[in-house]
Amino acid sequence: MSEKVLAKSEKVLENQFQVSGMTCAACALRIEKGLKKMDGVKEANVNLALEKATVKYDASVMGPADIQKKVRALGYDVVTSKAEFDVTGMTCAACSTRIEKGLNKMEGVVHATVNLALEKATVEFNPSILSPKNMIQRIEKLGYGAIEKKEDNKEEAVDYRLKEIEKQQGKFVFSVILSLPLLWAMVGHFSFTSFLYVPDALMNPWFQMLLATPVQFYIGKQFYIGAYKALRNKSANMDVLVALGTSAAYFYSVYLAILTLVSDEHLEGLYFETSAILITLIILGKLFEAKAKGRSSEAIKKLMGLQAKTATVIREGIEKEIPLEDVVAGDIVLVKPGEKIPVDGEIIEGRTALDESMITGESVPVDKTVGDTVIGATINKNGFIKLKATKVGRDTALAQIIKVVEEAQGSKAPIQRLADSISGVFVPIVVGIAVVTFLVWFIWVEPGNFAEALEKMIAVLVIACPCALGLATPTSIMAGSGRSAEYGILFKGGEHLEMTHRINTIILDKTGTITKGEPILTDVITDLDETDFLSIVGSAEKQSEHPLAEAIVQGIKEKNIDIQDSTDFESIPGFGIKAVIDGNEVLIGTRRLMYKFNVEIGDALDKMEDLEKQGKTAILAAINGKYAGMVAVADTIKETSAQAIKRLKELGLEVIMITGDNKQTAMAIATQAGIDQVIAEVLPEGKAEEVKKLQQQGKKVAMVGDGINDAPALAIADIGMAIGTGTDVAMEASDITLIRGDLNSIADAIYMSKKTIRNIKQNLFWAFAYNTLGIPFAALGFLAPWLAGAAMAFSSVSVVLNALRLQKVKL
Repeated sequence: MSEKVLAKSEKVLENQFQVSGMTCAACALRIEKGLKKMDGVKEANVNLALEKATVKYDASVMGPADIQKKVRALGYDVVTSKAEFDVTGMTCAACSTRIEKGLNKMEGVVHATVNLALEKATVEFNPSILSPKNMIQRIEKLGYGAIEKKEDNKEEAVDYRLKEIEKQQGKFVFSVILSLPLLWAMVGHFSFTSFLYVPDALMNPWFQMLLATPVQFYIGKQFYIGAYKALRNKSANMDVLVALGTSAAYFYSVYLAILTLVSDEHLEGLYFETSAILITLIILGKLFEAKAKGRSSEAIKKLMGLQAKTATVIREGIEKEIPLEDVVAGDIVLVKPGEKIPVDGEIIEGRTALDESMITGESVPVDKTVGDTVIGATINKNGFIKLKATKVGRDTALAQIIKVVEEAQGSKAPIQRLADSISGVFVPIVVGIAVVTFLVWFIWVEPGNFAEALEKMIAVLVIACPCALGLATPTSIMAGSGRSAEYGILFKGGEHLEMTHRINTIILDKTGTITKGEPILTDVITDLDETDFLSIVGSAEKQSEHPLAEAIVQGIKEKNIDIQDSTDFESIPGFGIKAVIDGNEVLIGTRRLMYKFNVEIGDALDKMEDLEKQGKTAILAAINGKYAGMVAVADTIKETSAQAIKRLKELGLEVIMITGDNKQTAMAIATQAGIDQVIAEVLPEGKAEEVKKLQQQGKKVAMVGDGINDAPALAIADIGMAIGTGTDVAMEASDITLIRGDLNSIADAIYMSKKTIRNIKQNLFWAFAYNTLGIPFAALGFLAPWLAGAAMAFSSVSVVLNALRLQKVKL
């Protein structure tokens, strides 16, 4: 009993945290392991490329502040923002305490203080979870007023990554100025540069120490801090390797410099330039890497750029322009020709044509009038309209798309587990190899030559940093899922992006997937008066939500036939409907419905089969237990369906159509689409069973559908694809959402999956090959430390740049 109560009280939330201070895969892995050990954490995933931690946790046990505290205890930081508010309406200390408590209880608030005397609230919060607007709403809900305090000359908040890049640029310039004289002195030692003039001052060990020390301890401070934090937490990362390698070179040189005080001998074995140039090159590599990683989230920036910045609303009878984030559901929004639709809504006045290409990919404007829904970020081409805002902020279609892309980019693909497991033990192994290298050179190769042995050890330590290994998978996932989103293909996670390329069987739902999903009434066959018959049929079907019922009702209305209200309406899934019209019991549906209620339909079957051979769906009607007639509707296939199915077959995929329709109608549609295999007359719950049967044969199955009926099959398939805007339930159950209603998106999704996985494998191969070949080369003395440093610094950049090639893929 206690376990059940505990399960009910559990409140699982998922939040993202921007983490700073990570340098390599070992850092990401350490944070991930640390978070997973916390009481209340259900799942944790740390993405090095995005510098984000995604955590699922039990809110009844812990909160964001606990997660932030843990990340900081592990030696890293969570990026937070601060907001100040002028608060009105406070009268005493109880008011300020009440507001303070209310703010501190909000999800995402790290710390809030309220000053009664200054009438000011200061809040530190996680911008990934909430915004200043949410806090203002909370204060207002508590019965007070609040205005965010902004300085007039205050620039817009700069992305912390840009600040970090600027900081690293400053460090790099300072480091170059100090390192170049040391490089000059080093080059002067080579025989082929004997013609180069080197000032005596540059050969002075104390002058070299003067130049190298700020580089070592000011520029290189970040490596020492990172190494200390890693070792304090009983782990090791890239910082440990860099700190060990450069410190060995620097302090050995200091030792040699001190020897000059007791000896007049001129020393040439100094390594000040080695440590300084190594640090300079690593900073340069990190700078390039940060810039390249910034480019990998271009897809998100492009999607956000589609949003309108402001909206014109009517409030208290006054027309005013307000920021987009201030629009609330229920607002009346005015949209002029040429403007973007600010939010999702319903047109209440006017008519226009909208360019919905950013959602549907269809370049032809769509006519819209009163009662039609509109999607935020689409463009109003030619008419003035008024609309009622129905979905705003995070609820809009575009915001949901951005959320799916962000989650996909932050998730892990199973292929990354290999890199993660290696990263966890990599650094200690490298340190061990470096020590062995030193001993081998010092004892056997060049006995007693400390300088040579030290040089080889430094080269091993520096070349082996596992940065490229940690970036290999997440950067490709980011670039691949981002590029897919630009084409209307939303992968919900890295695991789905990886699995899609393994699919060998595609099951396509018929209605709304292969066909347009907009059937029309084509035939009426009855011995009764046609008007009376259609009035009864329309009255019965009026309450049904089935697409065929809507087509029948629409067709009857177009004939100007009156439709009444029915009573005792009952929908019988997979069979049809039952209703009472003017005291008459009416049955409308399939043969099975007629058999179920013992209605004799023998004379109607031949005509029914003729209609079905034409690709029409024939629907039978009975009144008071006697057959009364039939109506037929036809749904045409989409213009691109046949071409898309041909593409799928060319990819070697087995294509199957599944439908609740009878076999003859299904075969007629399948023939038009070019599909050979059909599973017909399947009840909604039977679709999932059909998927299971194929999986039991060892096939990797993708289910493609767009309706509520498809949700169980979408969920159970290896990959579920919800096509078109579809229903919310279908999109929730699916692994991939294909925003555009074109079946070509299925082939495109498989193509993008294959390209992305190939890119990941290339990255992993080069990352492994780099370390596998680099360490022996360094240990055997073929790489000078500065060359090893340059190679290490640019290995990460090469991996990121290779991943960015996915952003250029054409579909």
